[in-house]
Amino acid sequence: MSENSRAAWPKELQDAYEAGKWNGAVGSQLVSETAKLRVWHLHIPAGTWFGFHRHVVSHFWTAMTDGRSRNWFEDGSSAERVLYKGFTQHRELAANEYFVHAVHNIGDTDLAFTTVEFLDGPNKPLPIPDHVRLKSPE
Repeated sequence: MSENSRAAWPKELQDAYEAGKWNGAVGSQLVSETAKLRVWHLHIPAGTWFGFHRHVVSHFWTAMTDGRSRNWFEDGSSAERVLYKGFTQHRELAANEYFVHAVHNIGDTDLAFTTVEFLDGPNKPLPIPDHVRLKSPE
């Protein structure tokens, strides 16, 4: 992978990549966590995007709504996807393997996803900030 592969990106996208390429928060909110897994919810309003983030552990995600997205990938490529409620994709990551991307909601409806990360694989999970953790009512 070369930085030149992202050279055609607008500066705003390049800056977003630099800011998020080590971001371990793979969703808007971490709703559950054990020693073996993390469960995330991700909400992306129509016309907005969820910034770059890094997946380092095996995981799966499920679309909870219908819609359309464009993913931007670290290698400079992008891909559009038509999503339907229930669509699920699994990704196994081997030792030292990772995946960096951002998701843009290009449809006219809000997108919602659930992602489950498996923490007991060959890669150590990235730290995540406390502000993404679900706060229990006090």
